[in-house]
Amino acid sequence: MFNQETRSAERIREHYNLEKKLAEQLRNSNETERTRLYTSLYEKLFQSLPDHPQIVRKEDLQLRKLHISDQMKLLRNFLHNNSRCLEIGAGDCSLSLEISKYVEKVYALDVSETITKQQAIPQNFELIISDGTSIPLADESITIAYSNQLMEHLHPDDAVKQLRNIYHVLADDGIYICCTPNKLNGPHDISEYFDRVATGFHLKEYTITELSTLFSEVGFSHLKIYKNFKSILIGFSPYPFILIEWMLSKLPYKMGKKIASALLFRWLLNIIIVGRK
Repeated sequence: MFNQETRSAERIREHYNLEKKLAEQLRNSNETERTRLYTSLYEKLFQSLPDHPQIVRKEDLQLRKLHISDQMKLLRNFLHNNSRCLEIGAGDCSLSLEISKYVEKVYALDVSETITKQQAIPQNFELIISDGTSIPLADESITIAYSNQLMEHLHPDDAVKQLRNIYHVLADDGIYICCTPNKLNGPHDISEYFDRVATGFHLKEYTITELSTLFSEVGFSHLKIYKNFKSILIGFSPYPFILIEWMLSKLPYKMGKKIASALLFRWLLNIIIVGRK
């Protein structure tokens, strides 16, 4: 996440100390407290760190366009003109607004109303405000749900609850596309410079093994791990990747981390998991 860092070591340390302190509040909070803490603690972080990489990237129009383009290259493989889509963690809704050009209906779900002001809102777009885990839509009303770099930011209890709620709103044969970093080559938050596991706002990073188990427990009947090979998206059974993760987990930490962080293994371990109801 921060591999193109340009800040000084002192500023990185300040960021780490603050984010770790705020993240501890989330980790140690109960479900009721977290409904307000997700928003307030992130706001405190960003207000205190005007040079935070996410703020810098958000202000760069070209980077934002590239980010949306990269996600659409993935999503266009699944979208149809009769699709009813849900983006979870929609942020400024730029991606959802782009998705609206290709589908029947798109819902953008987030904890705050931060929709991009500069764009006209199409009739097939709807913004939904949530507490971070609930999804106030009718059961079996969505054909495609999508989240990108979201699950790792949720408290583990909330992540399980949200996944169950996603399953309930999916129609029969509906899919959930979940993109999240793999903890074997993490951490992927600010703690990458200091710790072996994420201690910042990545409250839990996952492996393919863990997510495959979790998706199956919730009720998803078919799982695939998708890889982009020469601009062709190919779906694979999770089992080869589970085997790779098992082998890496048996190595000494430094050796396993070095291999998992190599370019080929970063590609292999990058998580795009699709669960079909």
